[in-house]
Amino acid sequence: MTKLFLLGMATLCCLHTQAQQLVYEFSAPNAVHHEARISVTVKDAPTGAPLLFRMSRSSPGRYATHEFGKNVYDVQVTDESGTALAFTKPDGDVYRVANYTGYVQLTYTLFGNYADGTYAGIDATGYHLNMPATFMWVKGLENAPITIHFNTPADSAFTIATQLLPGKDEHTFTAPGLQYFMDSPVKIGKLKYTGFTLNNPDKTACQFRIAFDGTDNDNQLDAFGEKIKQIVTQAQAVFGETPAYDQHRYTFLASINPYVKGDGMEHRNSTMISIPVAFDGSNRLLGVFAHEFFHCWNVERIRPKTIEPFNFEKSNESDGLWLAEGFTQYYGELLKERAGFTTPADYCNTLSGLINAKQNTPGAKYYSPIESSQHAVFVDAGVSIDQTNYPNMFTSYYMYGGATALALDLTLRSRFNTTLDNYMRALWKKFGKTEIAYTMDGLQQVLAEVTGDKAFAASFFKQYIHGHTSFDYAPLLANAGMQLVAAEPGKAWLGNVQYTTGKNNELIISSNTRRDTPFYMAGIDNSDTLLSVDGREVHAEKDMDAILAAHKPGDVLPVIYKHRDITMKVTVTSAQNPQYKVLLRETADNSGNISPTEQQFRSNWLGKK
Repeated sequence: MTKLFLLGMATLCCLHTQAQQLVYEFSAPNAVHHEARISVTVKDAPTGAPLLFRMSRSSPGRYATHEFGKNVYDVQVTDESGTALAFTKPDGDVYRVANYTGYVQLTYTLFGNYADGTYAGIDATGYHLNMPATFMWVKGLENAPITIHFNTPADSAFTIATQLLPGKDEHTFTAPGLQYFMDSPVKIGKLKYTGFTLNNPDKTACQFRIAFDGTDNDNQLDAFGEKIKQIVTQAQAVFGETPAYDQHRYTFLASINPYVKGDGMEHRNSTMISIPVAFDGSNRLLGVFAHEFFHCWNVERIRPKTIEPFNFEKSNESDGLWLAEGFTQYYGELLKERAGFTTPADYCNTLSGLINAKQNTPGAKYYSPIESSQHAVFVDAGVSIDQTNYPNMFTSYYMYGGATALALDLTLRSRFNTTLDNYMRALWKKFGKTEIAYTMDGLQQVLAEVTGDKAFAASFFKQYIHGHTSFDYAPLLANAGMQLVAAEPGKAWLGNVQYTTGKNNELIISSNTRRDTPFYMAGIDNSDTLLSVDGREVHAEKDMDAILAAHKPGDVLPVIYKHRDITMKVTVTSAQNPQYKVLLRETADNSGNISPTEQQFRSNWLGKK
């Protein structure tokens, strides 16, 4: 009886929510000073309880808080006749309206001058809108349908690009609810367009559109679009198909000009990419496109349960960013290589960076990928005034996850005659197409199914995902005719630190010294002033370089330094820099000595799919 009563009440609530509508209107009469004027209207607002309008504190694809409410001011609330309604502010980004009769319109000014993948950029030349940074929403009406109208300057030739659903005219769009609305960035300006169409195996045609904000010459944009097509084709080959995009269309919102900030942000049917350089159509621009496009499978649909549903009022902690972001980092670079935009030799530099992130950073040596992922709520574009100890306890889940993906891919190819592509495809079928969010146990189960070895899957997750065991990359790379060698063999090294020069021409360490390095073990740390090393005064980084060039690993060097006002004397035992680099074997021995088996392994891994 209680269950039936609650079900009936829930049904009535749903029907009432569906009757309510949210209508937004956007204009920017003072765009020259980066201001927009925005209204949100609630029609048929529920009575009996206050309405709470609020700005978001976080944004899809970001995991830390960003406090978008700081750029909102000049708030007004009126009823349908235009009469002012009273409101209060129970919090800095929340506006409470208690007395109303069913129609409430809240209007506010938004300042936006940071065009990237997270924030808003408003300028006389166009509008770059990430929705959580731009639009308030109403608590309790998250499922209400949304209509939005964008006003553009008369005779501006502005067009509007977005994944929002089309409305009654070219300036009006709709969304079924808050989650979809907030995941649908908008680009407005004198945009240029190019694109292409690809078919899925089921013959469904998918349209890919590039809405471009920048300057191109001599058909550069069309040629660049062909490069994007090659990236998209390689990504499609990994999963066997593209997702079923809404309206059968995916949009790259691409701002490549000096007036934006560098970023890329994935969305369900689009991505917002901003690269702060003059567009030249070169291959160096492709990495962010490859990374963000791979996200339309991995994280947009293959999603960790820990960020479902996304909460716009707080940070969003997840245990799965090592896969969501890290495996995407690995594939972004691999897709470029497979598409022919990176040579195998250059790709070795990418592998070197991944391996060093895992093997030679304290964050990956002492903490797990899960712990790295969970720390995103503090580091994902977060800004700290106080100092942190990140050099000794955090490694980016992008690089850490990418290093894990590399090791798993090579292990699957070496031991199980399968690939990471097959693992990703299995994740897609189980969690992506079904839109069932995954857990760590679910990821482990799929690995067991792909390998046919439950013990291996359990061991891999225990050691490398829940744990932080190092990988043995050298034999894995050897299967592809690659060598893992020391980056600086035989050279004395005290640690990778940053220096500044003080006002009295003294050399000051300006970064945390890292665990397991000679400086760290000697007790020398951030803000300490080096006076002499090996009996020689030091005033600049070049002085350190000259001293170390005269020594070899294992040499003991006397060091005099000042900690605050105390002069300290210690001895520091130099070591060899633990950094690695990856070389193609035929390059390393100058002989072209690579076996057909190794060449085939490399071709299967790096070749076109």
